[in-house]
Amino acid sequence: MEATLAGRTLLISGGSRGIGLAIALRAARDGANIALLAKTDRPHPRLAGTIHTAAAAIREAGGQALAIVGDVRDDEAIVHAVTATVAAFGGLDIVVNNASAIDLSGTLDLEPRRYDLMQDINARGTFLLSRAALPRLLEAEDPQILTLSPPLNLDPRWLGACPGYMVAKYAMTLTTLGLAAEFATAGVRANCLWPRTTIRTAAVANLLGGDEVMRRSRTPEIYADAAHLVLTDPARRSGRTLLVEDVLAEAGITDLSRYSPGVDPEDLHPDAFVD
Repeated sequence: MEATLAGRTLLISGGSRGIGLAIALRAARDGANIALLAKTDRPHPRLAGTIHTAAAAIREAGGQALAIVGDVRDDEAIVHAVTATVAAFGGLDIVVNNASAIDLSGTLDLEPRRYDLMQDINARGTFLLSRAALPRLLEAEDPQILTLSPPLNLDPRWLGACPGYMVAKYAMTLTTLGLAAEFATAGVRANCLWPRTTIRTAAVANLLGGDEVMRRSRTPEIYADAAHLVLTDPARRSGRTLLVEDVLAEAGITDLSRYSPGVDPEDLHPDAFVD
């Protein structure tokens, strides 16, 4: 089977920049149709790009693009995103749950509104976008859900590091594994994907350590290449929590230097929830 997403339709949450956009651009190079659901309608002083510049980049890369301005916390926006995607491209094959909020505060320092934000975007958003898309996914030849969330590592080191964020991210993983089990006989594949090292995103730059951690992180393209391999998996495996580097290694890609040029592999910054 040729490893391509040509002609497939993807709906990506929060895909106006960073990892979501990198996944979209990789699919666009195959000639895929990509709908982006994101809030960034206008330029942000601290964040590069908007949903409209992302759509333009997708078209330039060879794909078709639909920019849908909306919030994954808004039930009506979620339903509209699915409806608009199907209206524009005639169907829906893949949902990528990329939208996520992060706050690494400890329990006593985590404000309730920040806890609620993470639950609403990460846990609830993943569940409700997948739920809204499922009736259309069930009409596709190879329907898939890919969630950017970590393995369920129950080591006390990770359980106690940032419980509010941990609960929100693990909820994304549990939701995806649950959907994989519930819809297995219907042919829906659902998998999770997470990196061993931090990725050069706005969250890393603004929240996790600034320029130094950015320097020690890999580029979003490593996530995009691994996601492409998962989405074009000829074995059509499902119900897995995968690590980016393991997916690449399975495909015979072991030299990852191009994703972090000039950085000693031993100096890369490890991501959360991975031993």
